[in-house]
Order: sequence, then structure tokens, then C-alpha cells
Amino acid sequence: MLFILMVLLWGSNWTVMKVGLKFVSPLNFVMQRFFFASIALLPVLFWKKKNFPRDRKTWLKLFILSLIHAACITSTNIGLMYESSGLSSLFTYTQPLFVFCLAIPFLNEWASVIRALGVVMGFSGVAVLYAERISLTTNALNPISLLILGAFLWAVTVIYYKKLLSYVDPVLVNIVQFFTGFMFLFLAALVFEGLTFNGTALYLFAVLYVSILGYAVASTIWLLLIRDEETIIVSTSSLLVPAIALVFGWIFLGETIEASLVLGFTLILAGIYLVNRSPNRAR
Repeated sequence: MLFILMVLLWGSNWTVMKVGLKFVSPLNFVMQRFFFASIALLPVLFWKKKNFPRDRKTWLKLFILSLIHAACITSTNIGLMYESSGLSSLFTYTQPLFVFCLAIPFLNEWASVIRALGVVMGFSGVAVLYAERISLTTNALNPISLLILGAFLWAVTVIYYKKLLSYVDPVLVNIVQFFTGFMFLFLAALVFEGLTFNGTALYLFAVLYVSILGYAVASTIWLLLIRDEETIIVSTSSLLVPAIALVFGWIFLGETIEASLVLGFTLILAGIYLVNRSPNRAR
């Protein structure tokens, strides 16, 4: 039930983020998301204060994780500003493929020829989408490259948390991530583009929705699942999110579903199926 809730929240999150980015820059939008998510988790902070880690090494690892996470979210949101919500979600959710490649050497998780074939097939789906869009991009900073970079950094945070910080309460991890990310991006926005905020009702709804539901709630569920289950299984199963994002983008933003996008997504799903096959079935 937690996984289904997370999928629904993250699936709708892409459409709402696309709306929010029409009002402010990606840097300011992500910064404000961090701020409101931190405020939303403050009551939990006081409730969990007795579980705070006391050693410096843990706090240092949390700080490093927070910086990687902030870079991941910023890269993803800049890419989202120039691409449709459905396509952006597809590229971002190549994250499970990176997780697969990283989980084998760093977490010693189970691998097989079938799973490797699934990874190749999944990347083939991404290649179908990428090959068509790259020729149409004239920006010096390719938005698709930023989306894929965000996916890779997301995978790094998954492996990093599972290996080094799974003993820390997921709520506390998110609180530290949100607050550190807010401070880092506040300084960056102040230096490079200035601080902006839009007071319209639509923007307030968008930023509060993605902060509280799409970020504070869904991200905490994500860490709970990563902590307790096999990372390859959880991360690959999260590819249900792009399917939900495509539907929401089609309904609320009028985005089209092209044949190449369907083909790429089909290949990705086939790859995910192979990755998720059990050892006994694979044999």
C-alpha cells in the first residue's frame, strides 16, 4: 500500500512540477520545495529527536548525501523546464538501470544474464527516445542530458543511503537532506539569479503539493522501502511512475503520446520485467 501511494504521488508530481516551473526558475522552485518540505517534517523532527545520530561521521555522510541529492533535483528540474512532463519522467526513471549497475559491485546484490539482458533492453528504450530528441535540440545545455544526469545522481543516492546510512531513520535523513539542500540552493539562487517567489493561487498549490505530498511524504516512503527491501527490486518497480505521469500529462497538460515514446517505454518495461524475474524463474 505504501508503494502504491508513492507511485500515485510521484506520478502526479511531474504534471504539477511542470506547472510550477512556469512561474519561477528551476533553482528557485527546487529551493522552495526544500523549504516547505522541511517545514512539513518539523513536527516529525521533534518527535524523532531522541534518535538523532551523535557521531560526526554519520553527520558528514548525511551532509554528502544531501549535496548529491540537491544536485540531482536541480538537474532534473532544469531538464523538466525544457521537456514535457511525461518524457522527463521517462528519462529520470532510467535511475533503476543505474541502480542495477551500481548495486552489483557496491551492495553485492544478485545478478544474472537475464537481469543483464533486461538492463540492455531498458537502455535500448532510452536510446530510442534519446536518438530522436537529440537532433531536435538546439540548446547549448541539452535538457535530456540533464535529466539523465539527474537519474544517475539519484541512483548514487540510493546506493549511498543503502550502504552507509540505512541505520539512520529515513525521516531524519530527509529532514537533513531538505534543510541542507535549501541552504545550498538559497545561496546559489542569491548569487546567480536572485530570489523570486510567485504569490498566485496556482503556484502556491503547485509548490505546496510537490513539497508536502510529492516530496516529504513520497520521499520518506521511498527511503523506507529502500532500507527494508532489495534496491534493484524497489528501484525497477518504481518505473510504474512514468506510466502514471504520462496519463496525468495527457489529461491535464494536453501532452501527446507519440509512437516513438510508446516504443521506448515498451522496451523499458520489458527490460524491467527481466530485471525483476526471480532467480528460480530465471533458471
